[in-house]
Amino acid sequence: MPKVLIIDDNEGVQTALSVLFGLHHLDVLTADSPESGLEILEHEEVQLVVQDMNFTGDTTSGAEGEALFSEIRSLFPDMPIILLTAWTHLDAAVRLVREGAADYLGKPWDDDKLLVTVNNLLQRRIAEESRDELVRDGMRNRTALEEHDLCGLIFESNSMVNLVKMAIQVSRADVPVLITGANGAGKEKIAEIIHANSRRDGELIKVNAGALPADLIESELFGSVAGAFTGSTNRIGRFEAADGGTLFLDEIGTLSMQGQQKLLRVLQTGEFEKLGSSKTTRVDVRLITATNSNLAEAIASKQFREDLFYRINLIEIKVPSLNERSDDILPLAEHFLQGANLSSESKEQLLAYHWPGNVRELENSIKRAILLSAEEPISPDHLGLQLSAFVRAAGQEPNEVDIRKALAAYNGIVARAAKSLGLSRQALYRRMEKYGLK
Repeated sequence: MPKVLIIDDNEGVQTALSVLFGLHHLDVLTADSPESGLEILEHEEVQLVVQDMNFTGDTTSGAEGEALFSEIRSLFPDMPIILLTAWTHLDAAVRLVREGAADYLGKPWDDDKLLVTVNNLLQRRIAEESRDELVRDGMRNRTALEEHDLCGLIFESNSMVNLVKMAIQVSRADVPVLITGANGAGKEKIAEIIHANSRRDGELIKVNAGALPADLIESELFGSVAGAFTGSTNRIGRFEAADGGTLFLDEIGTLSMQGQQKLLRVLQTGEFEKLGSSKTTRVDVRLITATNSNLAEAIASKQFREDLFYRINLIEIKVPSLNERSDDILPLAEHFLQGANLSSESKEQLLAYHWPGNVRELENSIKRAILLSAEEPISPDHLGLQLSAFVRAAGQEPNEVDIRKALAAYNGIVARAAKSLGLSRQALYRRMEKYGLK
């Protein structure tokens, strides 16, 4: 239960506020002097303070309240403080609110207004405490992860901290892993981390099945002998090259049905035949696969084997898109900048942009901007981002987050923000009113 401290020398005020807050499920502590109030704050977990401005019977200046307010702010800088006084001094009220007071109310107070203020402040305080705890957990987890080989991965977001933690956990299990996610999100980098932290001494061999012609996939994976097909020679396939190590097979959804059948046999027995040979080769390979397609839909349309899916999907790691982990955008940009400088407007636009091409698009945008900026601070024009990408998906209505990002990117200029969102100014005004945005 949230705990509120009332500091007031008037016993009637203490009682009235205690009853009011108690009826609304708040735990109340009371103090009749600044000294006793500070002592309570030192020993109790208090979420909010309501304090008087005058504690000596013949004073109305508010100096005692200002001194108490300053002391609480210095000791507990995040503590929300509501100031109550029977003697309202407008200049003092303005100054103290600027210095961090949550509100400045005159006596007698309005119960409804006071309750709304208290509840809003408590909800904000609880949210901030939860956020701070998540940040602390993320920092602790990040520190623990740095004991491992992260293969140069740049990340700050909690979602990536948790993902990398999972990748390191499964790295020593020596089981097949399926990595899913959009193109350019960083699936290959996660495969590198899994291999680097595994017990395997062999190499990590990478194959992009989507870049290979269908008639060459089998020879690439399993090798071939001279005469197996026109122009073929004796060659080692990727499975044999990865013996004792890891094979990373990207875009596995593009593998032919015949290639899928052979891959299934390798996973079941560790054996295969080279193209054009009847001799069986045995290997010890850990398989990591990746795809940006929906394999469940491919199974339903008979384009992917269900038995193979369950073989490669013992552990699935889903890499979030860059727009789902905005805390990573600026750290990644700084990494790609190589010493170049971003203007504040460029940083705002990087955060506002939707990044449909993910990390790969961010890297290309930064490289392009470096070339165009000619050693000047990089401006939004140098980045060349398409305004329509503020909209999350074609035909999808922009939500509150999209609208906030667009307004921030264009410094509150509604006409430009509306254009970037594909809306008329009137439509954007209606949505701003709906979400309570000014």
